[in-house]
Formats: sequence, C-alpha cells, structure tokens
Amino acid sequence: MDSAHVGDIVGALGSIGQHDTLEGRSRLQRFRMLLAVIGPGLIVMVGDNDAGGVATYAQAGQNYGMALVWTLVLLVPVLYVNQEMVVRLGAVAGVGHARLIFDRFGKFWGAFSVGDLFLVNALTIVTEFIGVSMALNYFGLPKGIAVPLAAVLLFAMVAGGSFQRWERFLFGLIALNIVIFPLAFLVHPKASQIAHGFLPSFPGGLNSTLLLLIVAIVGTTVAPWQLFFQQSNIVDKRITPRWIRYERIDLWVGIVVVMLGAVAIMAATTFGLAGTGAAGKFTDAGAVAEALHDHMGTTVGALFALLLLDASLIGANAVGLATTYALGDTLGKRHSLHWKITEAPLFYAGYAALLAVAAAVSFSPDHVLGLLTQGVQALAGVLLPSATVFLVLLCNDRAVLGPWVNTVKQNIAAGVIVWSLVLLSLALTAATFFPGITTGTLELGFGVGALIGVLGGAGMLIAWQRNRRQATERTAKEFGNLDPDQVEELDATSLNRAERKAILQADRDTWRTPALDTLERPVFSPARTAGMLALRGYLLVAVILVGVKVVQAIGG
Repeated sequence: MDSAHVGDIVGALGSIGQHDTLEGRSRLQRFRMLLAVIGPGLIVMVGDNDAGGVATYAQAGQNYGMALVWTLVLLVPVLYVNQEMVVRLGAVAGVGHARLIFDRFGKFWGAFSVGDLFLVNALTIVTEFIGVSMALNYFGLPKGIAVPLAAVLLFAMVAGGSFQRWERFLFGLIALNIVIFPLAFLVHPKASQIAHGFLPSFPGGLNSTLLLLIVAIVGTTVAPWQLFFQQSNIVDKRITPRWIRYERIDLWVGIVVVMLGAVAIMAATTFGLAGTGAAGKFTDAGAVAEALHDHMGTTVGALFALLLLDASLIGANAVGLATTYALGDTLGKRHSLHWKITEAPLFYAGYAALLAVAAAVSFSPDHVLGLLTQGVQALAGVLLPSATVFLVLLCNDRAVLGPWVNTVKQNIAAGVIVWSLVLLSLALTAATFFPGITTGTLELGFGVGALIGVLGGAGMLIAWQRNRRQATERTAKEFGNLDPDQVEELDATSLNRAERKAILQADRDTWRTPALDTLERPVFSPARTAGMLALRGYLLVAVILVGVKVVQAIGG
C-alpha cells in the first residue's frame, strides 16, 4: 500500500482526522464530515457525462427524440450496484481495483482486465480531446491550439502534489455543469413528451443501428473505467470503512446529477432541433452546437459548446487518472495525488504520456473521429459484463471484505445486471451478423435469454445455499459455542482460525483487509474457469463486431 494513502481525509469541502469518529458529534458536525467525504462518487458520476456521453445523449435526442429516456432509468440501479461495490472494496481493502484483481486472480486474469481498461481508456481520452476541439472550434479557436492547450491544462490540474487542490479544481469544473439547466429551459421542452419517453419503446424497430446506440448509452453511463477510478480515488482520499455510509450518499448525489444532465442533453437536441433539417441527422457534437446556434440562437449554441468543453475536461481528467492509478497498482509504484512529480515520477509520466498520445490521435480526419466517439462508448458497454464479473467475485471474497461481503440480494442484483448486459451485446451481435433480423425475433431472443437467466440463477442460488450450509456446519463443529449469526459470519474463508475469530471480535467499521500477500488465493473451479473463458471469448468477438459496425459507418 502506498504510504500516502494513510492519514487524514483532506477534501475540497473540509477535512477529517484519521482517527475521528461520529460519536458525540452534532448534526452540523456530521454534515461537515459528509461534505469532507463527498468527492469520489460525485466526480466519477459527473465524469461519466463526458464528451462521449454528451455526444451519445445528443444523438439519442436528435435522432429519436425523448424515446430512449427509459434506458437511463434502467441504468440507475446498475450505476448504484456496481459503484457501491467498489466503494466497499476501496474503503476496506485500501488498494485499487487492479491490485486486487492481480493479487486474487493472478497475472493471467489481471492482464485481461487491465488490458481492457488501457485500451478503452486510451480511446476514451481521444474522444475527450475531440470534444475539446469541437467546443473551442465553436468559439473560433483552431484545433492546433485547442488540443495542446487542453493537454497542458489537464496535466497542470494533477501535478500540484495536493489532493485537496486537485479536488477543488474538479469541483469548480463540476459547478459549470449548471449551464445544463438554462440550456434545457431555452429550448422550450414539453413535459408530456419527456414523460412519454420513460415508457420503453424501440423507435423505428429494434435494428442494429438502434441497438448500437443503446449499447453506447449503456457504455457511456456505466463504463469500466468508473470502477477503477472510484476505488482508487477512495483509497487516495483515505476513506476508511467508518465513512462508507457517507460515501454512499456521495454516490447518490452523483447519480442524481448525471441523470438530470443526461435527460437535459437529450431534451436540448430533441426540442432545439425539432422540425429542422438537422433532426434525425446526427453527425457529431460540434455539429449539434452549430445547429442549435442556427435554429435556437447564439446563447443556446454557446451553452451547449461550453457544456461539451467542461464535460471533456472532467472526463479526460478522471479517465486519465483511472488509467494511471491502475498502472501504479500493476507495477507496484507510488500512485497518489498527494505526491509531487519528483516523488512519484512514473505516476505523472504515465499520465502525461497518455494525454500526449490521445491528443495526437485526435488530429485524425473529422468524419472518423465522430464515429469513433460512438464506437468507444459501445465498446465500453460490450466490455462491461467482464468487468462486473470480476467485481462480483471480489465482493464475495470473504478473505478480502470480511463482514462487508455481498449479501444474497446484492448478488442477485449483480447477476441480473451482468446477464442483461450479456443479452444486450448478444442482440447487437445477432443484428450485425443478420441485418434483416426482425424486431419480433430480437424480442423473442430477449425473452428466451431472460428465461435462461432465471433458471440458471435459480440453480446457482441453490448450489450456493448448499455450499454455505455445508461450510456453516463445518464451522459450527470447529466453534461449538457460537450462535447462528456468528456462524454465518464465519463462513468458509481462506483465513486461519485466529483471524476468523478476529473478524467476529472486531467492529465492522474498523475491519480492514489483511495484507494481501498473506491471504491464500481463491481457486477457480473447472466450471467457473470454463465460464470465464467463454465470456472472454464471446466479448472478444463482440468487440470485433463493434469495430466492424464503426468501419461500415465510416465507409458509408
């Protein structure tokens, strides 16, 4: 563990001593402590509405009106379930997501997971520079100046050697998101039309084009980089288990902000471009700003461009840090914003190199960049099931989380999410291979897939309960004087007898993961290994198909 990850919580809105507790605190003092904790959840959610997010939501509104708002509603539980799991992992384990995967599953699976992250994140940062370029081009600043200027600013934001200064800078950028509300108001939205969008529908039929957009909405709203960023940022902010309940509030604040922003962006293009020649003809976010300028006036166009610029800077910063946090985890090097450049040279050099490469790629032809933006979001959506599987496995690892492991309800919710994402990517695969497939056939496929998921989930739940009962019986024989609740806490683990007793005696809010190198690594059963390999193989095919769709679109 990086030594900078231990100490007082020093946030943008206050600080908390390392050994402070809630005992004897007034409501005002507790509220101030909440403000000090707020940060990782809010930043990761607002960073979710990055350049790719703005472009994807704008495309949904411009091409389909408010008809796809329902997809955002379904993603709220996905956001919370996924990110709440990394909240617990970060606070309890005190290490980043990449470090846990490597330590618990080995280099083979760690390389798969981190390899996905590096690929998607590098491409995502390219889209952030695309957003910066388009936004500043609206205000008359050429790409040759806009992109290098943004790269320098992004590096300066993190290179000060102060976590608190970095977080305050991010909070300043987040505050600029308030332009979303006047933007949505000025296009004169219709409440009835927005409300109708909450009802699930497939405008124009469920074809590969619509599926790709839905997958892109999923990928831009719930991206794999968010798991790595929030867990590492919680560790870097020094949040411990006693503050998990406050970090959950932080997460909900972020979810509300990101959902309001997504709906507002859809509304801006839906109502701002309705009845114009631009309706149904999305090309890129820069063209949206120009179209809003032409049809709704200078103010609306400028607000959209400013929103795009702000979103791009926040997204590039968060995604870049997610990558370099993971790099530090993988290589075992210092990776904290508390360190100065001279104290953590690899951390800052990796961040600078990532920005430089992404900035260079962003000078590709405009029509390629516009399609790349959507393709990256779809790629993130396709790879999300794999990231979620590792997340669920870690959150069921009692050696790592002790009393903080997933409950049955949390596992059921996570299982539904993973299977739903797999079904969505399967539908995209089918629609790509067979362009003439009908909406009815795809809906039937979803129904069959849901049935398979229910039956498979029931079988897994029965097997899990049987294994837990057997483990409980073994534990009860070893500790004959324990009550049922204590026996459940002592479910089979890789900890020794003394450590298992310590779990029962320790207070939940102070329990931390033992040194990872002292824990016995969990062993995959043949069935689990086969399932993981099958999932990885399928996702590889799905990634190729997303690339095929993007190439087809580029070629007209």
